[in-house]
Amino acid sequence: MDISAPLLEARNLVKTFPGVRALKGVSLTLHRGEVLAVIGENGGGKSTLMKSLAGVQPADSGEILIDGRPAEVASVPDALARGIALIHQELNLADNLDIAANLFLGREKSRFGTIDKPAQYRAARPLLEAVGLDADPAALVSTLCIGQQQQVEIAKALSLNARIIIMDEPTSSLTTRESEKLFKVIRDLRSKGVGIVYISHRLVEVMDLADRVTVLRDGANAGNLEKSEISHEAMVRFMVGRDVSRFYPQKSGKLGDPVLEADDLRSPAHPQHGLNFTIRAGEIVGLSGLVGSGRTEMMQTLFGITPATGGRLRISGNSLVPQTPMEAINVGIALVPEDRKKQGVVLEMAVSENLSLASLRRDQNAALINRRAENDLCSEMIGKLRIKTPGGKQPAQFLSGGNQQKVVLGKWLAMRPRVLLLDEPTRGIDIGAKQEIYQLMEQLAADGVAILFVSSEMEELLGMADRVLVMHEGRMAGELAGIGLSEESVMHLATGGCHSTSKSTCN
Repeated sequence: MDISAPLLEARNLVKTFPGVRALKGVSLTLHRGEVLAVIGENGGGKSTLMKSLAGVQPADSGEILIDGRPAEVASVPDALARGIALIHQELNLADNLDIAANLFLGREKSRFGTIDKPAQYRAARPLLEAVGLDADPAALVSTLCIGQQQQVEIAKALSLNARIIIMDEPTSSLTTRESEKLFKVIRDLRSKGVGIVYISHRLVEVMDLADRVTVLRDGANAGNLEKSEISHEAMVRFMVGRDVSRFYPQKSGKLGDPVLEADDLRSPAHPQHGLNFTIRAGEIVGLSGLVGSGRTEMMQTLFGITPATGGRLRISGNSLVPQTPMEAINVGIALVPEDRKKQGVVLEMAVSENLSLASLRRDQNAALINRRAENDLCSEMIGKLRIKTPGGKQPAQFLSGGNQQKVVLGKWLAMRPRVLLLDEPTRGIDIGAKQEIYQLMEQLAADGVAILFVSSEMEELLGMADRVLVMHEGRMAGELAGIGLSEESVMHLATGGCHSTSKSTCN
């Protein structure tokens, strides 16, 4: 082994999918004890590059070297045998198995020819502690929220004792506190000589963690930054080819009548706590809280996925508690869910078919699908949301994660909703696309749409929200606005504290 050689080197990797050349001769270098950040806009080739390095989708051509020697990485077992582990952007867990079984899947601990579950539970506990997950190793993964499942993915990679760990958007579902715990793990691994490839759209994280930055744009290398060169402006310039002078749009400030009013509304997840809040036409309201606080559960109750167990809901003054999503849609409520692949898009279907799913009944022609209306809608949304796709017939599974999210948004915008519920709307979306979505949110608000959005990104909450509602353990801990809205006040409420300037329900 040549210790002077890079730990990992990729040279001129090329990867093509139907209608898309995802990698156009991409190269990168990773050294021992280094955090290399790989950044770029959606569709830039980041996830494809990582999957090629990890053997998930081997490159069509090019070369991978480990310790200076050519290495064939034609499959995931090949990568694992060479010490490469990948934490996927999208979860890759068996939700019908318990946490420990997922951590050691394919590497089960056995005794007398059977799986030794007690031994697996013992081995799982320190791994879960390392990523800050307070959960029973015997708990089914299906009982965990998406943020906790992401933490299991990280623990699974740590269990492999890999020399090279690739992290594809590992904090996309984590709160600030949970992310800090992950950063500590990353720094500990770096100090032990582990090389880490870190993909994130959160540039603040990159500036904090990265020793070097490699930027991809349109499937090719766009530039590299050494530690001393890393800045927000330099990264944005390489990523999008322009400076983003004003990231968050200017708030209009003009609000209309109440559109969504909750009066002692109780979700099945936390039936002991009544929720009270009001959102007005033209208002953008943020919803904050730690993972497990009940944010997603409340959104699902508002949309009729899990009907309320008590209380009232008024839509433009009319009482209605949706019992099904169809009832919610009929009164003008739309939900962009947190997990786009399971709940937002049908991966095997074309972009045009996904975009028209919610409006099929409205646009049908004599009980048949109106293909002309579908195509017109597809063209409108691809242009309006800047969806990167070869065309409307492209299957959604071949789009990047951010472009899949845009398809989900487009599907609901076609319904012209009165209330738009957004659960982590920019999760896994690059900085340029984020700005486009923020501008779209502001335009919808200017048109009178009432928007309630969940976000784990503090900067996003402070930059976009007129007000922020904060949840803690299923209850509404408080409401913050104006000079009372700050990162400290949000986190204070989210962790169970009270705030003198908030409309708090703590006692």
